[in-house]
Amino acid sequence: MSFFARGENNVELAGAQLARQASASLAGLLAGLGTSRADLAKAMGVSPGRVSQIMSGDANLTIRTLAAAAEALGVDVEIKFSPRRPHSAQPLPASTPEPLSPRKSGVPSHR
Repeated sequence: MSFFARGENNVELAGAQLARQASASLAGLLAGLGTSRADLAKAMGVSPGRVSQIMSGDANLTIRTLAAAAEALGVDVEIKFSPRRPHSAQPLPASTPEPLSPRKSGVPSHR
């Protein structure tokens, strides 16, 4: 696999994750407001099917789509860029453990 193919794959994965996050956030907002998908569709001036696409997490959402949903619900959209978090825990630096003496370990001595 070439470098560019790996980069494209990362972009696809990141885009899919962002779409799922946006959909989950929108679903939580609707639930919190007591608003149905049908109500959102009417307020946005789109079909209920389009709202289902948006809420599926699979749709390629645009900034304008997010803005339209926010406007319909009377909320703001906040988008921010932040440093990446490591995907896996970094190993701790190696150190030489100090041997425990029987007194420090609480183990009785058998002398």
